[in-house]
Amino acid sequence: MEGFKAYLINECHKADNTVIAYMRDIGAFEKFLKTRGGKDLLDCKDSDAIAYVYALSNDNKSRATINRKISSIRAFYDYEMGEGEIDVNPFSDIKSTRNDKRDIEYLTIEEVNALLEAPDDTPKGLRDRALLEYMYGTGARVTEVVRLKFEDVNLRMNITTCKDGKGEGRIVPIGSYAHKALVEYIDKAYNAIKGDLRTDGDYVFINFRGRPLTRQGIWKILKEYGRQIGIEDKMTPQILRDTFAVHMLQNGADLKSLQELMGFEDMSVGIAYLSVMKVRIRDVYKKTHPRA
Repeated sequence: MEGFKAYLINECHKADNTVIAYMRDIGAFEKFLKTRGGKDLLDCKDSDAIAYVYALSNDNKSRATINRKISSIRAFYDYEMGEGEIDVNPFSDIKSTRNDKRDIEYLTIEEVNALLEAPDDTPKGLRDRALLEYMYGTGARVTEVVRLKFEDVNLRMNITTCKDGKGEGRIVPIGSYAHKALVEYIDKAYNAIKGDLRTDGDYVFINFRGRPLTRQGIWKILKEYGRQIGIEDKMTPQILRDTFAVHMLQNGADLKSLQELMGFEDMSVGIAYLSVMKVRIRDVYKKTHPRA
C-alpha cells in the first residue's frame, strides 16, 4: 500500500485529501478481506469484489460512496497489475452503480408453470409455447430472440447462440422442456405458419406473414397469456428474463456463471439479483419462523 500511496503522490499528483480517501477506502476493503478467511489484498478474487459491493449496498451506503470506493480499489489493483504483482484486476467487472436502482420483478414457479401450460396445440399455440420456453429457459434478451435464426440453434447438442446487434454471441444451453417445445414447433407448425419450407437462414420465431416477430409482437404475446392466467401486469420480456435469473440463483447458480449465461457486463446487475434473494429469504423467515 505504501508503494501505491507514493504512486498517487508522485506520479498522479493527487491532493492530500484525495490520497487519504484512497488509502482509507483500500484499508476498509483490506479489513473486509480479513473476514473472508484471512485474505490479504493480493489474494482478492472476483467473488470477493462482488461480495464487498453487495455488503456496501446492504449497509445502505450511498451510491456516491460506493462508486468512490470501487474507483479507489480498482485504481489500486490497476497499479498492482502494472507492478506485476497480480495478473487480473478483480474489480474490472465491477462498474459504478447506476443512478437509479431498477426494481426487479419475477414470476413464481407456479406462475411460470401456468404460463407455459397456457398455449394450445394449434400452430400459433405451438409457436408461442416454443417462444415462452425458449425465453424462460435461456434468459435471452428480447432483441436476441427477435434475431434468432435456425443456424443459431443446435438441437442435437442442445445449445443456442444468443447474438447482439454486432454479430457477437454467447453460447447458452437449451433445457429439455425448451428443446421439446422447439422440436414440436419446427415439426408441426413452422412450415404452416411460414407457408414454405424453412432454411437455416430463416428466423425461428415468425408471424403468420412469414416475417420475424418484432419486440412489440413478442410483448403482445406475453400480455395475451398473462391475461389468460391473471398476471397481465407482470408479463414483459424483461420480467421473464429476470425470472430466469432469480430462479437460477434460487437453485444454486453462482453469480459468475449467471453473468456468462445472461451476457451482462455490469456486475452490479448481478448484485441486484442477489439483493432480491436477500429480500426473499427475509420474507420466508418472517412467514415461517415461530419467533420471527
